[in-house]
Amino acid sequence: MAADQQLMVSAARMGGAVAGSAPPARQPARARTDHLSGAQKAAIIVRLLLAEGLDAPVGALPHDLQSQLTQTLGSMRLVDRATMCAVVEEFVEMLEQVGLSFPDGLEGALSLLDGKLDARATQTLRALSRGQGENDPWVVIDQAEISDLLPLIGQESQLVGAVLLSKISTDKAAQILMKLPAEDAQALAISLSRTEDIAPDTVARIGATLAEQLGAKPSRAFSAPPSRRMGEILNVSPASLRDQLLRDVERADQGYAVGIRKALFTFQDIPARLATRDVPTVMREASTEDLMLVMAAKQPDDQVTIDFLLDNMSKRMADTLREDAAGLPPPASDAYDAATMRLAATVRRLAEAGSIVLAPVAQ
Repeated sequence: MAADQQLMVSAARMGGAVAGSAPPARQPARARTDHLSGAQKAAIIVRLLLAEGLDAPVGALPHDLQSQLTQTLGSMRLVDRATMCAVVEEFVEMLEQVGLSFPDGLEGALSLLDGKLDARATQTLRALSRGQGENDPWVVIDQAEISDLLPLIGQESQLVGAVLLSKISTDKAAQILMKLPAEDAQALAISLSRTEDIAPDTVARIGATLAEQLGAKPSRAFSAPPSRRMGEILNVSPASLRDQLLRDVERADQGYAVGIRKALFTFQDIPARLATRDVPTVMREASTEDLMLVMAAKQPDDQVTIDFLLDNMSKRMADTLREDAAGLPPPASDAYDAATMRLAATVRRLAEAGSIVLAPVAQ
């Protein structure tokens, strides 16, 4: 599309006010307008809007079209009434044919979707709009884990750390400050005041250097640490195997065992980590048959968890469960293990979904 045609279309997008105003009376026969360029027709519309005291949002046009429109306005002299009316009629017809108007360019689309995209998508798309795409070092840095950014801040100057905090998302910057010693966080906060006059090319060089340091880290085959992976395996293992392996690991590597215990969540952990207010939420999702089976097993280690759940549900439901469980025979060990694992898995699933919040593991 030629520039003058694009200007006329852009003017039509922004000029809905003229359609609602009273245009000059129609002439018996429309005057010819084919001797006018799109830029000249747009200039006539804008001039008419201004003459009628209506808003002409020229600032909504791209900068190059704003410049072209201004130059065209300055070069035109007189337009007869018949030609003006013909341009207005053509313009109103164009407006009536418009179904939807879309923003010009990626920046306009981002403005339209402001608040609708998540922070990571917005950061990546803004980099694309700057022509850097996924290679923008600040996108790489903002998407890095906090555990990887903390060492960078520790080994760089306070000014570099302040630039880093300024360029990443505010949520991630706040989390980093929370994890730093108080004196380091204070020093970074003060250093932030020195970033006002830093040149853009300096910020770009800092980003490239930091991203290069992040990229120098050896790649990992597993995203989760070994203790967490082992804990997730033991979460779905029979209690006898889980207890035996934990004892063996504690003898071999106490620190590793501590990490595994933090990743564990079993039926016996429910009273210590589940809030009383969340018991009804869990019981709506959990199988009452599984709970009755565990109650019928009469395992001493389970009694605290059973009492916790029964005491925090309705009395009628608790009494019904007690009566029904009393008539059940003790289950086989594999059925008992499966029931406790399913109940614990229900709690973990609700916590991962954000429906409930588990208390952290006691140190």
